Amino acid sequence: MSEVRAALLIAAEAHLARRAWSAVRMGEVAASAGVSRQTLYNEFGSKEGLARALARQAADGYLAGIERTLARPAADPRERLRAAADWTVAAARPGTLLRSLLTGCWGDPLPAPRPARTTATAPAQRCAELPLPGPGDLLAAARDRAVAVLNESAPPRTDPRELARECECVLRLALSRIVAPPVAEGAGVGRRRGKVTGPSPRAGGR
Repeated sequence: MSEVRAALLIAAEAHLARRAWSAVRMGEVAASAGVSRQTLYNEFGSKEGLARALARQAADGYLAGIERTLARPAADPRERLRAAADWTVAAARPGTLLRSLLTGCWGDPLPAPRPARTTATAPAQRCAELPLPGPGDLLAAARDRAVAVLNESAPPRTDPRELARECECVLRLALSRIVAPPVAEGAGVGRRRGKVTGPSPRAGGR
């Protein structure tokens, strides 16, 4: 990745952390990166191309993080796999691109990339238009990375199919925690005067 492209992605992430994607302006991103607006368009083609590049960077970063977590020394490979699941839940916190990539749920604050409809000519733009992984694709890629890392230290005669099933099961459990996080003790629905109490259905607006 070129220094200019990296600087633009960092600038875009910084703006996205402060406002919804619909309010992010390409000129502001370019200025923050210290380049011209035309350089930004030359690199990504459009705001949609920048959105796709941000999403792809989040997906690639997740897979690299899975490998880093599993590569840490531990007595039991299952402990390393559990650590990877915990890391997945922590990394996919609300409001992140990773959470949307893993769940397929996008909102206005985030750039929800659409399928590329044009044929880019510049190499960087072609890279930005490559298909993005869906939730199932990303989970499968994470499973394959996990199998590859754990297989290096697996006991002899370990069935690779069983290892793959175990990795996928643990990662899917992590995904279930992302989609439906456990309710903290004492929070959420309670009881008072024999009735179930909780947030009003009209809370947050009228």
